[in-house]
Amino acid sequence: MTQSTIQLNTPRFGTEQHPRVAWGLWIAVVLLATIGLLAIYSATGGSQTLTRSQLIFFMVGIILAGLLNIADYREMCRWSYPVFVISLILLVLVLIPGIGVKVNGARRWLNLGLTQFQPSELAKISMILALAFFLSRPNLDLRHRKTFFTCLGIIGVTFILVLKEPDLGSSIVLIPVGMVIMYVAGIPIQSLLKFIGASTLLITLVIVEVLFMPSQYEFIKLELIRKNSLKVFSMWITPQKIASEAEKRRMKLEQHNDSYNVNQAMISVGSGKILGKGWRQGTQTKLGYLPNSVAHNDFIFSVIAEEMGFLGSMVVLTLYGTFLFTGIRVAGQARDRLGKLLAIGITTLWFSQIFINIGMNVGLSPVTGLPLPLLSHGGSAGVTAWIAAGLLQNIYAYRRNY
Repeated sequence: MTQSTIQLNTPRFGTEQHPRVAWGLWIAVVLLATIGLLAIYSATGGSQTLTRSQLIFFMVGIILAGLLNIADYREMCRWSYPVFVISLILLVLVLIPGIGVKVNGARRWLNLGLTQFQPSELAKISMILALAFFLSRPNLDLRHRKTFFTCLGIIGVTFILVLKEPDLGSSIVLIPVGMVIMYVAGIPIQSLLKFIGASTLLITLVIVEVLFMPSQYEFIKLELIRKNSLKVFSMWITPQKIASEAEKRRMKLEQHNDSYNVNQAMISVGSGKILGKGWRQGTQTKLGYLPNSVAHNDFIFSVIAEEMGFLGSMVVLTLYGTFLFTGIRVAGQARDRLGKLLAIGITTLWFSQIFINIGMNVGLSPVTGLPLPLLSHGGSAGVTAWIAAGLLQNIYAYRRNY
């Protein structure tokens, strides 16, 4: 039986005896979105324009999340490949001068007139859809070499196009997402170990090229701020015993200059103490030590930590934990392999973004520009976050044990 001939015998909404709405999921995302709007308003010095735009994007995302629940996810996923191809076309278009909007040396956006669209956000979801749909095909031999290389092709072409923009943060999260989906699907461990080894080598080569290759020979031309962030992080984790005293002084000066935002973010996190300084009372943002240009996106968590303190930060982490736990639970209760892989892919995507972004705020990972779901300012990222929640809701609604 092919996937296209699967009979959908699930009842319509309103006829079930068990809950069809994941209330914990929606409580978490609504509260996160509300905290995000308050934090953005505070981080931007009370900018109604940016806060209003984020609210509009959230409303668009909520509508799309609702539309995703009109039909069974198995019906919608028949369009996985066309959506994936469209996302790749958009990733190519964004690299073309005159079409893609270039900001700070990166081409990540398409100008839609009223707003700008970031194709890499769509690519994250479309890759999950394509990979899950492929690995859930009936009679697929998971041990066959062709299956493994097809998965690598789906992940690899997305990774390369996103990295070429360049968008280091979005490209990096594709690797753990793809690896976890393949593992849950049942790809042999030996193949996954090869994937991990190849991915580690690839990321190492990218970092080495960015740090040491002359600019005229670079294949991946990161923005200067991202390149400096990688340099700062490499200085923190690399022993300096082999360097001369003059070289050490030069490295420390570069580290001080290039790590300013990270240092101010860590000060913000620490200065919040237990209860925080209160909404819009954070001195790091209010006095401009943490620049407004980055406070509302890359370092929004540090703004929340300063104003809401340790307890407020724990509330945010608890809400994220609720989303992630719900995602794992939905994956476990999914009625088929497709639902299981979609749920685990979305959960891994959120976990990777949360881990990397908060790591940026406390100095545990380089600044890659990866947004914090529902908290960081960004239209494409905000809409995508709601779409991810909508997909999880759909899988929950049609789970096997309702």
